[in-house]
Amino acid sequence: MAQNCVLGKGKGLTKNAIPVLFLFAFLKTLFTKNHPERFTMIKRKLWHAADRSDPDGAVAAIAARLGVGFPTALLLWHRGYKTPDAAAAFIHLETEILRDPFLLPDMIPACERIVAALDKQEKIVIYGDYDVDGVTAVSLLTLYLREKGGAVDYYIPNRLGEGYGVNREAVKTLVENGASLIITVDTGVTALDEVAYAASLGCDVVVTDHHECRELLPKAVAVVNPHRPDNTYPFTELAGVGVAFKLVTALEMTLQKRNGGLTVGFLSDLCRRYIDLVALGTVADVMPLVDENRLIVSMGLRYMEQNARPGIRALLELADGGKKGQKKRMTSSVISFALAPRINAAGRISTASRAVELFLTEDREQAVAIATELCEINRRRQAEENKIVEQITARILEDPDVGKSPVIVLHEDGWNHGVIGIVSSRITEKYNRPSILISFDGEMGKGSGRSVKGLNLVEALTHCSDLLVKYGGHELAAGLTVTKENLPAFRQRLCDYAREHLGDEEPTVTLEIDCELYPGEISLRQAEELNLLEPCGTMNPVPLFLMSDLEVLSAVPIGAGHHTKLLLEGEGRRFSAVCFGSSPEELGFAAGDRCDIAFNLNVNEFQGSRSEQLVIRDMRHAAEEEARFAARLSDYQTVRESSAPLDASLLPKREDFVSVYLRLKRIVGGEEGTVCLHTFLYELNNPPAQNGPMTYTRLRLCLDILADAGVISLTEKDLSLPARERFTVSIPNLEQKVNLEKSCLFKQLTARTTMPV
Repeated sequence: MAQNCVLGKGKGLTKNAIPVLFLFAFLKTLFTKNHPERFTMIKRKLWHAADRSDPDGAVAAIAARLGVGFPTALLLWHRGYKTPDAAAAFIHLETEILRDPFLLPDMIPACERIVAALDKQEKIVIYGDYDVDGVTAVSLLTLYLREKGGAVDYYIPNRLGEGYGVNREAVKTLVENGASLIITVDTGVTALDEVAYAASLGCDVVVTDHHECRELLPKAVAVVNPHRPDNTYPFTELAGVGVAFKLVTALEMTLQKRNGGLTVGFLSDLCRRYIDLVALGTVADVMPLVDENRLIVSMGLRYMEQNARPGIRALLELADGGKKGQKKRMTSSVISFALAPRINAAGRISTASRAVELFLTEDREQAVAIATELCEINRRRQAEENKIVEQITARILEDPDVGKSPVIVLHEDGWNHGVIGIVSSRITEKYNRPSILISFDGEMGKGSGRSVKGLNLVEALTHCSDLLVKYGGHELAAGLTVTKENLPAFRQRLCDYAREHLGDEEPTVTLEIDCELYPGEISLRQAEELNLLEPCGTMNPVPLFLMSDLEVLSAVPIGAGHHTKLLLEGEGRRFSAVCFGSSPEELGFAAGDRCDIAFNLNVNEFQGSRSEQLVIRDMRHAAEEEARFAARLSDYQTVRESSAPLDASLLPKREDFVSVYLRLKRIVGGEEGTVCLHTFLYELNNPPAQNGPMTYTRLRLCLDILADAGVISLTEKDLSLPARERFTVSIPNLEQKVNLEKSCLFKQLTARTTMPV
């Protein structure tokens, strides 16, 4: 190459400048060779798609009976509804019933004690948890008992100051203020000492809970919990608010029978007044949406859609951009993504009592004011959550053994107790392994954990119980308190337990795909038919589909660059798709690529228009394209690793360095940034340069030479898939100009072009 290639501060390439040489290329090689796990890998998820075949005609029979398309009938068949009658019964909720509440253990003594308190006008306090399940349970029981004339107050502990569960200080204060009966909701089943303490102060306790029981139960007046070993209630997966609703139902039956007998439609009337709260807490607590829960949530969604209470209506409108008067179609997803985070935020950042007040108020203006406050608290929660996620990600990059541990156990002084649970969820999802995050205040730490399938977190904590101050929760989510002194031993024992139950194999994420859809089957009608499966959630997931060999027509950023909108084409049909949580750069797809997608099919409503929309859950290049990308990577590696003569056309030219450097500056600016080579190459060639298209090998050599000369700092971030190669790039603030020809790598490559053949 005869040209002088010099890069200066604030300049393009110039000639005859004073050279300054920085050698960064060896750092890149050394860094990735010795610490390949320091880079966050976008690992390919395993896709498992169910068969589309219908050998005995059962799917066709279901489709004919229900008047639905083949894909909808196939979904029902794969979910266990193998006959037209079974499928119809599922769709129309013909087999689900609200069962007799008195089948729950201790329901009779619970009702007797509460009715006595109502008769004597004793002061009753509802003691709840600060999540959505607890808040809705507190609201439900408070509304009902006040309606019955009870002297009722409620208490929810402060997550930051008191932590989870019943505590002695709160009990003491409540009794001093006149409480003679405490009813717990969504908590209390492990509060042995606290219940005994209340009894010593002359206060009775009725426990209603749905968390897993330990060997000993509190010595309360009643312990109503479907997970008790002696339980005879046929459905054990009620939420905490579901158990509270059963208590309300039993109380209503008790009171009406005492006053002359049950009225016709008493249960329908209770549902009309409270089932929205039960549905909200059930979905938010991620309970299985089968059996009785399916009926509860189905009814609750219908009531919320038709005549939502002021607080829910106000929160819905604000979550939907402040649109008033529009009745939004209610689904379990609306609860999960619009309502639940805002309600949860109150207990995480502020005080959960504000959320209770939202449900108790009948005043529209007050509801709007509280809902506005909750939305602002939620924004603060998001900022705090993102800050902790960044800290944890940086820590795992610094110490890769943490991310490879059977259980990721991390601690810090002063982490916000209210958000570490949701951060733990994100860490578990990202690394596909259990995680526990602990925030210490002095020597005492409060933690929150999330688990994966195969490891019951409560059982794991029970295995370590002698090292914990207290703990409790569910199979996949739990809270704990531990001292700094016991933390190392706790971490070791927990990891040993997890290794024993999960094995040593690297965890993988499998997407269970309901079936493949062909482009001709994508329609608004098909999207609408999927609503027949609602409510969707745990054990009845939102349908997930596969579509293969689509062409990417465009991929553009939306939502301040955090999400991507795509236009795809297959078999002559075009589809609008959106991928949340990934920018186009992170996705690594460019126009002209061919891809396979795993997606949900939704109805998109915008300015009165309705259309089908694909929501992408995962995306990969088509098999032939992956092979092409692998081949070009192999060609580049051959050029770098070989000492054979080199075709001069493969080397970057002056214009290439200019183009690459200027585009990197636009992407990275004065900071560090991530570059996906595939999309970067596409952008360099659109429009193509005058000297012809940039090739992959020439781009890689160009980046290597710029790094070798110190013009950029380049580290490999993700090489897990040839189509998604990513590099972390930063551009130093150069005070002097750099002569690229003095790069060792540049000299080596140039020398090879002059070697005799």
